Parts: sequence; C-alpha cells; structure tokens
Amino acid sequence: MDSIKHLPGLLTILAGLGLGLLALGTRIPAAPLVGALLGATLVSLIPNHPAIHWPTGTRTVLEIAVGIVIGSGLTATTLQEMRHLWRPALLITLALLVTGIVVGACSSRLLGIKLTVGLLGAAPGGLTGMSLAGEELGVGATVAALHTVRLVTVLVVMPLLVRLLTMGQGGSSGGP
Repeated sequence: MDSIKHLPGLLTILAGLGLGLLALGTRIPAAPLVGALLGATLVSLIPNHPAIHWPTGTRTVLEIAVGIVIGSGLTATTLQEMRHLWRPALLITLALLVTGIVVGACSSRLLGIKLTVGLLGAAPGGLTGMSLAGEELGVGATVAALHTVRLVTVLVVMPLLVRLLTMGQGGSSGGP
C-alpha cells in the first residue's frame, strides 16, 4: 500500500516527461520545458488528484542544475560582450521593474486581485523565483499560475514576432 501514495507523483513525472519529449518535435523554443509544464499541469487538473509533496530539497537541486546549465553557457566572449551591453541591460531591467509595478498595481486595482499577487505576477522574474517568493507570502500557487501563462505565451509568441520583425536583416550580433 505504501507504493500507492507515490502514484500521483509518478503519474505527474511520466506526464511531464512524455509531453516534454513529444514537444521536442516542435519548433517551439524551450519545447521540452513547455511540454513538461503542460503535462504536469494536465495531471494536476484531474479531479480529486492529490497534491504532490516533493521531497525536501528537490526544487533546490533542480534550481542548481538549471544554474549550472545556464552558467556553463556564459563564456569569456559573452562577458566581453557585456562591456557593450551593460547600458541596454540596465535600461531593460529598470523598464521591466517599473512596468511590472505599474501592471501589477493596475491589475490589483482594476481586476480585484491581491496586490501581492499582482506585483509578483507581473514581476520580470522567472516562474520558479517568483513562485518561491509568492510561496513565502502565501500566494505561491496563484503567482505560479500567472507566470505559467506568461511563460508559455512568451515562449510561443516572442520567437514568432522576432522572426517576423527581423526578416531580411540577417543574423543579429547582439552588439551596438
């Protein structure tokens, strides 16, 4: 009977893995992430499906792994490019922070959601980071839902918009 308590977690893992692998055949950027996200979400929407309680440290281990993968892609060349990119990085960061605050506050006031949810949901952070911040403030699942919608939409729409807006320009150097 002890193995039955692990069934919801196993089903979630299999659904995420299955849709993550299926998504590899698409041209969607970060397809495995989107597929896994959708697979796990579909399982969690099954009526009476129990909440999954991952072992302590699971999220930390995964965050470290993602950090390693992203960090290993930062090369000396990338860091040299930052000499030219620090001003755009600063401008983009400030603009996103201000926009996030304005959109979050307006969402709270106009749409009747908690200010905490609005601010964290509109913040320019990633799904994991903002969900963890929301969890500490008691709104983690709601913030995660907002960021999931944003993440999937951005991953699908932005590459298409970039392709359309940069047609005929050739490759982009990222430089000035």
